[in-house]
Amino acid sequence: MKRYQEIIADNLSNAGWSWGCAATVDREGRTIYVVDTHRGDGKRFIVRADEKLTAFLKLEEAVCIQLLTEQV
Repeated sequence: MKRYQEIIADNLSNAGWSWGCAATVDREGRTIYVVDTHRGDGKRFIVRADEKLTAFLKLEEAVCIQLLTEQV
């Protein structure tokens, strides 16, 4: 069964977005996930969160808001 973040990643890829995910540790020892996506027209989004799923959800939200504002 696919995880929700994998579904989001697949949807981004299918819509023409390239994406990446990285995890790092801050000075306090906390894991931070950074997820970014971009496409050929220069649009780019970078988000970070304490949890991987949260990072993907924030990324999905940012892309959806952008797409909605493009339609106005």
